[in-house]
Amino acid sequence: MSAETPISRFPVPKLSEMPEDLRARIALVQEKAGFVPNIFLALAHRPEEFRAFLAYHDALMDRSGGLTKVEREMIVVATSAANDCLYCVVAHGAILRVRAKDPRIADQIAVNYAKADITPRQRAMLDFAVKVAIRSQAVGAEDYAALGGHGFSPDDIWDIASITALFALSNRIASVTDLRPNDKFYAMGR
Repeated sequence: MSAETPISRFPVPKLSEMPEDLRARIALVQEKAGFVPNIFLALAHRPEEFRAFLAYHDALMDRSGGLTKVEREMIVVATSAANDCLYCVVAHGAILRVRAKDPRIADQIAVNYAKADITPRQRAMLDFAVKVAIRSQAVGAEDYAALGGHGFSPDDIWDIASITALFALSNRIASVTDLRPNDKFYAMGR
């Protein structure tokens, strides 16, 4: 990313101007990742909404259940690709590569998950997630039956749909704000 290219078309507050709780959260992420993801800076423009986003994100992405952290990231990458969200494909692609310990998986899923090196169970999960992302009104009993046939519980199906929905919101905000991925994301996990 060029130094002249802003990370967002909306104002980005300085860390020193952010509420203490958000500065603390950003500091934790920076310590773990080695940098501050641009999404944190852009969303801090609206602190109450940022807190709500973080709470829902954490409730979905950090919960225990039938989906692994790798599978949760697969959902984000596949549905963000379906929604043409550059930021989320790049950022969550990096997280997926790191979590899966596979330098190819994120690119495969972003371009064409149906041909990616994933299990039939994961392919069924992504079939459902992408359908929810682009044709949620068409979801029906056959979709639930297909997922059940791969061992997904009703709670797992709820998680797949909820992760897809949260990242549909994130994809749209990232696109509308012209959010730029941090350069460091491109090399992570490769």
